[in-house]
Amino acid sequence: MDFPFPLRKIIHVDMDAFYASVEQHDDPSLRGKAIAVGGGHRGVVSAASYEARKFGVRSAMPSKTAKEKCPHLIFVPPRFARYKEISKKIREIFYEYTDLVEPLSLDEAYLDVTENKKSIESANQIAKEIRQKIFEQTGLTASAGISINKFLAKVASDINKPNGQKTIHPDKIEKFLEDLPVEKFYGVGKVTANKMFSLAIFKGKDLKNRSLEDLTRLFGKSGAYYYNVVRGIHLSEVKPHRIQKSVAVERTFFEDLFDEQQINEKLQNLSEELHNRLQRNNIFGRSLTLKIKYKDFSLFTRSFTKEEYFSSPEQYFTTAKKLWELRPFDKAVRLLGLSLSHLNTEEKKQISVQLKIPFEDFE
Repeated sequence: MDFPFPLRKIIHVDMDAFYASVEQHDDPSLRGKAIAVGGGHRGVVSAASYEARKFGVRSAMPSKTAKEKCPHLIFVPPRFARYKEISKKIREIFYEYTDLVEPLSLDEAYLDVTENKKSIESANQIAKEIRQKIFEQTGLTASAGISINKFLAKVASDINKPNGQKTIHPDKIEKFLEDLPVEKFYGVGKVTANKMFSLAIFKGKDLKNRSLEDLTRLFGKSGAYYYNVVRGIHLSEVKPHRIQKSVAVERTFFEDLFDEQQINEKLQNLSEELHNRLQRNNIFGRSLTLKIKYKDFSLFTRSFTKEEYFSSPEQYFTTAKKLWELRPFDKAVRLLGLSLSHLNTEEKKQISVQLKIPFEDFE
């Protein structure tokens, strides 16, 4: 497979059930048990252990639903200061190998190791060393994906989870992507996957048979993304000083909502999830936006900006309810979303670092 762009060595490192694993590590009585971090009365699950995931418990799931799926589920309050402490140790390990580290959250990051501080030719070997050091220094396991770009590395890191890694070598990319189920493509959610299934697009080879015009017509702006990534093309660089401009959470519902009480429950769940996500990275913001997509796919957004930062899920929920009352239509709702902007991260100066280095060996 010929690539019309410089090839790089990218690693995606993803901690295994990070929050839940930290709790099980720190409290041996929780090891081997189904636990959920967060949740509690009317809350949402921030993270679930692998033992809980076997019962269908997932992050962002309402606590009530999680408990129904797993009656013996143990809820543990989150300790974000502890997670940040361990995340800092993990990032220090990354920086032993490269300064081109792009954190996505406390528990995952991209690394560009095309050139690295230890002059190690094999990206696969670097990933092994990093995972071993993480385990030795924290007692936690990580998984990794290695390939020529961020998209492929991200997809690869999920393949041998937990506590494994996968390299997608340039020579294997074409076949790998053609055989990959579309729901495994990073960026394809449940709704999009179901739409693809209805169009007889089940694997990468089916997606590849569609023209750019066809995919753009069917999926809008995302069509070009799907057209490129199925061909191994993803030109986004690892951005070590990326500044986050907004944080968003949203939910598409299997059944359209109309009942006011249901709407309030969903807004409360979204408010708590948004707060948890912001707390993980010590992010604050002043502008809250409510997004509503109706049954007929019409879209409504409305924002409210404060002088000071939002600081609690109650503030998000109260504001979200006021924004909801400003909606122009009383129609069934298929999606609700909350996003926060005007963040404290925007106060930092953005530095862009770009490297284009010829690709050599992965293994």
